[in-house]
Amino acid sequence: MSAEAGDARAPALLRRMACFLYEAMLLFGVLMLAGWLYSIVSGQRHALVGRGGLQAVVFVVLGAYFGWFWAHGGQTLAMKAWRIRVVTRDGAALTASRALVRYLLAWAWFVPALAWIAASDLHRPAPIALAVCGGIAAYALSSRLHPSRQFWHDVAAGTRLIDVAAVAGRHNRVR
Repeated sequence: MSAEAGDARAPALLRRMACFLYEAMLLFGVLMLAGWLYSIVSGQRHALVGRGGLQAVVFVVLGAYFGWFWAHGGQTLAMKAWRIRVVTRDGAALTASRALVRYLLAWAWFVPALAWIAASDLHRPAPIALAVCGGIAAYALSSRLHPSRQFWHDVAAGTRLIDVAAVAGRHNRVR
């Protein structure tokens, strides 16, 4: 990674959240295909039968998707579209093991929502959706407390998000 990437700032929070939303839309298709294949292989005919197996498959598919993209260029498809890259603290590319650690720690996005759901004993879809959206918003806004505006799972994983557009802009100005 270049010296410019070592000094790059985190992309704006709104841009990171737009990327998050775009990623969710792309993953909808990936997970639909994974779920369909799981139901064929397992003979699943009802959503609640074999739910644990399906959840494990989804967890592994998401880990493979993110881990592969982060370890091979530092960008998922959505991150490429929004010109965001994940690098180590010193600006180097992620190894497969660092990508795996980041993936596991990224589940922290859902901790506030899960805590809220458990504390409130929610069972209906609308309040659960509100809890998930509120928890994601709370987690995202907590990045404003970090001096570099990084997400907390990135801090713990030794990674950070950089603004590829800003790095490219600085590189072009030097020439």
